[in-house]
Amino acid sequence: MIGPFERTLALRYLRGAQGRDERRGFLRFVVVAAIGGVAVGTGALLLALMIVRGFSREIEAKIVGFGQHVQVESFLGDPLVHGDSLAEAVAALDHVEHVAPALVDFALLSSRGSGNETVQGILLWGTRPDDLPFVAERTEVGAFDLSPDADGRPGVVLGARLAESLGLGPGDRITAYSTRGLGSGQIQSRPRVRQYHVAGVFETGLGDFDERFAFVDLDVARGLFAYGPDEVTRLDLTLDDRAYAQEVAETVTNTMGPPLYARPIEEVYRGLFAWVELQQSIVPLVISILVIVAAFNIVGALLMVVLEKAREIGTVLAMGASQSSVRRLFLVFGLMVGVIGATIGTGVAVALGAIQARFAPIRLPQDSYFLDRAPIEMSGLDIGVTVIATILICVLAAYLPARVAANVEPVRTIRFGG
Repeated sequence: MIGPFERTLALRYLRGAQGRDERRGFLRFVVVAAIGGVAVGTGALLLALMIVRGFSREIEAKIVGFGQHVQVESFLGDPLVHGDSLAEAVAALDHVEHVAPALVDFALLSSRGSGNETVQGILLWGTRPDDLPFVAERTEVGAFDLSPDADGRPGVVLGARLAESLGLGPGDRITAYSTRGLGSGQIQSRPRVRQYHVAGVFETGLGDFDERFAFVDLDVARGLFAYGPDEVTRLDLTLDDRAYAQEVAETVTNTMGPPLYARPIEEVYRGLFAWVELQQSIVPLVISILVIVAAFNIVGALLMVVLEKAREIGTVLAMGASQSSVRRLFLVFGLMVGVIGATIGTGVAVALGAIQARFAPIRLPQDSYFLDRAPIEMSGLDIGVTVIATILICVLAAYLPARVAANVEPVRTIRFGG
């Protein structure tokens, strides 16, 4: 049981932290360095957890926004012939809230600006106007409007990086070419061509998506790619709970049978999700080393205090204090160092996290990190677990110096000064 004696003396050592005159400044520095080490370790660990959780949240939300929870398609690469009837059958399954037919195929986009023609290969995504609220909410210029303009040209919504590379904005005209069927023995010998007007430009922060996708009306895409009136390339399923994605995918695959198969979104974008999981598993482990290093700092600091306070410890023991009481004294000292360091580190981490979340001073290259800024997600559970773990490590680190202090010989230290 910790009493007022241990608390008072530990606080005195912590606040005074003074040794003999010639080494007074050094001892104070050692104690401050121990507290600083704990603060740096705690703050770095919390920031790492905030960023990793932020990456996980942002990437998962954006990937799910594009592909929903489960995708149903043909493993032969052929279109789904009876798209409407398949959508009705899948919509009747448990946990399926919405089914969105999608037609995604390769096309060439051509634009003319400043007298120069720019051509770029993209994935043209045919969809119903209300099936992609995620993209509609992130249409920053213009509107997610796929309807024709006054001249009868259908609307197209481009990704921000794609629009920038083509030099386009809302109201501009663009030409799409479909090469589907060329060289496959079909009668068609020339690409199908259609003109569109740019209705809007979306930006999700996922550079790869913003650069290669353009959205048009589902029936318009069928006309460009010569699909039948009921054909789609896949069905995107939105569930009432993403946790059922694997179960629903297996049910669809077993019910519909070959060549249809369903995949949860984690399998469709396995590389991205594996990258996020790798960060979640490795980064906290690596950063935790800082806390362990801080624990060694505490061991060194407390041993220095024991050496400098040997005479006082001997006096206390000679006056009747027990060895267990002296041991508790230095355990309390380690506890105080842990609490102060963890508090400072947590405060700094939360402040920096709030600044990043509000103003995003840390920018990232989209080509490498899929996002244009370091995302932040604060978790009360992470903060609580980190602080408690840090304090426990500090108390454990104080155990060795506490035993050394408890074994001080009172007569020898009082007579010879340690």
